[in-house]
Amino acid sequence: MLQIRRAGDRGHFDHGWLDTHHTFSFADYRDPAHMGFSDLRVINDDRVAAGRGFGTHPHRDMEIITYVLEGEVAHRDSMGNGSVIRPGEVQLMSAGSGVFHSEVNPSPDVALRLLQIWILPSERGGRPGYAQRAFPATPGLTLVVSEDGRDGSLAMKQDARIYRGVAAAGATVTYAPRPGRSTWIQVARGSVDVAGQRLAEGDGLATDQGEPLVISGVAEAELLVFDLA
Repeated sequence: MLQIRRAGDRGHFDHGWLDTHHTFSFADYRDPAHMGFSDLRVINDDRVAAGRGFGTHPHRDMEIITYVLEGEVAHRDSMGNGSVIRPGEVQLMSAGSGVFHSEVNPSPDVALRLLQIWILPSERGGRPGYAQRAFPATPGLTLVVSEDGRDGSLAMKQDARIYRGVAAAGATVTYAPRPGRSTWIQVARGSVDVAGQRLAEGDGLATDQGEPLVISGVAEAELLVFDLA
């Protein structure tokens, strides 16, 4: 199976301070054909106006990854964490038995763009956790989140891995899925060719074929590759 989720087919809401696209069903966007992919439940592409953001709100039983593309996110939570997440950094919050947090664009004049990703945990409940790390924009694939924190990645409570991909125009990156796994590729910016398909910014590709995927940069691209059970 190979399926393409085009950027223009995603759920879209413009709230003024927040312009958001939902790859999967979320909040007021409901599409029974797009409820998630394996344990990947949410990919929201959010643009947040200067000085605005998400006030304090609760989460539980979810692995929440924040990936900043432009601007900064000021984060605070009920675990006592307060930090700023910038491009090149990845934040992982394990909501566990319950946590409150806020995410705000602290800039008075620069817009924020981020991908917010939710992955279902392997077990419900448990102690909430928080981690944040910077990853250099190395060409190729860099493991940024995994099930066990291998190779300097952030450790989440699910048998899944997330790779950050960087491909210059004309460059190729090969991703070899583990046997029996499913793959989701999300193009954050730029464009690539994958398995004979042209993917532009905001497009997603899902496959469970298990064959190596050659990702060719068309315009300088940044993407996320999800290894899922």
